[in-house]
Amino acid sequence: MSEKNQITPSTLYLVATPIGNLADLSERAVKVLSEVDFIAAEDTRNTGHLLSYLHIQKPLISYHEHNKRERGENICDRLQGGESCALVTDAGTPAISDPGEDLVALCAARGITVTSVPGCCAGITALTLSGLPTGRFTFEGFLSVNKSDRKKHLESLRNEPRTMIFHEAPHKLRATLADLRETFGDGRRISLCRELTKLNEEVLRLTLAEAAAYYEENAPRGEYVLVVEGAGEGSDTTEAFWTNMSVPDHVAHYMEQGMSKKDAIKATAKDRGVLKNEVYQQVLD
Repeated sequence: MSEKNQITPSTLYLVATPIGNLADLSERAVKVLSEVDFIAAEDTRNTGHLLSYLHIQKPLISYHEHNKRERGENICDRLQGGESCALVTDAGTPAISDPGEDLVALCAARGITVTSVPGCCAGITALTLSGLPTGRFTFEGFLSVNKSDRKKHLESLRNEPRTMIFHEAPHKLRATLADLRETFGDGRRISLCRELTKLNEEVLRLTLAEAAAYYEENAPRGEYVLVVEGAGEGSDTTEAFWTNMSVPDHVAHYMEQGMSKKDAIKATAKDRGVLKNEVYQQVLD
């Protein structure tokens, strides 16, 4: 082990943790978690389970959105006193859409060394799987629950040319898809990624109209990363994608995007405003 990999006193380590598959935790991350003086965690219970799995025993303190101001000063005092600390979030990379951002800024203001132990990041993982352009992108995180702020946020992105990454909870997915569709149009492409790196990982590559139809028939499950196509030639068209398709081709299109035949028939029927049995019969014929 080179000297560069030794734990340094008075240093904050940003340690990325798995977003699903525990095997994704790096050897360096395990070493840092094993050797720092203490660990600051978004949820000490979740991190406690991870440490138990790794057979690591270290003092844990909580650091989250509701105590970050007071706890951040405390962590910095301990760091300046010569201790080392690992900061972890529940899953993924700390300080990305996370209160760790404030702790890094506080450390920078107080002249405390911060270093990163990179690893999983749900947004980047989803982007690589999306099938959308990856050369330029913007991370937008969670949309506000305040309707006015939410609308302003989306309106500011109406002509954004870069691929956009959002996080969303399952109980808000349908409303978010409706808002995205209203802002960007039916034909804008979206990749909906859930349960990333887990057994039930799913990536659906659809248009916003297709996604809205699919989730009217299917209950959203798990945390989502939404990767949305940026503005460009043809991306804001309002003409239905299926206008010139036969019914069987319409169903086949949905199935090629990852839907089951049953769900594809339901979505096609909804698009066309007809009964599912009519679509089913035409597919049989």
